[in-house]
Amino acid sequence: MVMDRIFSGIQPTGTPHLGNYLGAIQNWVNLQEECSSVLYSIMDMHSLTMPKEPAVLRQNILDTTAAILACGIDPKKCFLFRQSLVPEHAELAWILGCLTNVPRLLRLPQWKMKRASQNNEGTVGLLTYPVLQAADILLYKSTHVPVGEDQVLHLELAQDIAQHFNKKYGEFFPVPKAILSTTKKIKSLRDPTVKMSKSDPQKLATVNIADSPDEIVLKFRKAVTDFTSEVTFDPDGRPGVSNLVSIHAAVTGLSIKEVLHQSAGLDTARYKMVVAESVIQRFAPIRNEIKKLQEDKSHLMKVLEDGAEKAKELAAPIYQEIRRMVGFQ
Repeated sequence: MVMDRIFSGIQPTGTPHLGNYLGAIQNWVNLQEECSSVLYSIMDMHSLTMPKEPAVLRQNILDTTAAILACGIDPKKCFLFRQSLVPEHAELAWILGCLTNVPRLLRLPQWKMKRASQNNEGTVGLLTYPVLQAADILLYKSTHVPVGEDQVLHLELAQDIAQHFNKKYGEFFPVPKAILSTTKKIKSLRDPTVKMSKSDPQKLATVNIADSPDEIVLKFRKAVTDFTSEVTFDPDGRPGVSNLVSIHAAVTGLSIKEVLHQSAGLDTARYKMVVAESVIQRFAPIRNEIKKLQEDKSHLMKVLEDGAEKAKELAAPIYQEIRRMVGFQ
């Protein structure tokens, strides 16, 4: 696949969890080696769609930055920056919002799901953040976007908005293509029918990459499985055990078949400890690096500010042309 420019972002929810790492960050590390123009953004503007205390948001931005640097993101190989430091994101979102109809946004499942968590009220920001996502991508004329399954509809919206703009004002934006993660979606350890989430009220459901070895062992020991002791892979019939197999395969780099071969003869109780140990080994160096980076806040802030300056240099001529095309100048 020829990739001209990759854009992706992560909301600053603090230290990422196992699902974030395996589904997105690990892929980001690989992509920065494969493409010469890569932008990764800490999406602090998006995070306002769900209420946050300012002090919590500030700390979350730094913790998320420390975590993705510790995972292997290299600011020399990509632009790593904070979204709100590049005001053109919001300005372009307004222009694109004027090309987007409300019924389309109301049909997006994320709106329905997150609105329910806000007592069915829902803010304007919650409704229109997919338009801001489109602006994030199109501002840099990005050609490829790494996405998980739950973001495919939002990328399709960005594709449609790009085509609508091109039809109205003339060919300008490339229509961005998806880079789908090959990692199976990581599910909650307490309810393997839903994906692992930072906001899960059950503390044992989510493994964070900075968890201590004892915390990781406890969470896997308490992981929901079933009454069959054999280790098999059947996501529909045995979602709990299958989730453990998916995690084991992803953190070791083995195939599902290889994991099952290695686990032959183990019961699920012993197998949980095998998976826990694999996760501990994978995250040990990352956890140590996170601690070191968190001690130097000024370094983390400078990384994001330097990245934002580079992003602005890239965005400025593109946005100036957009202003000309729509009639602002």
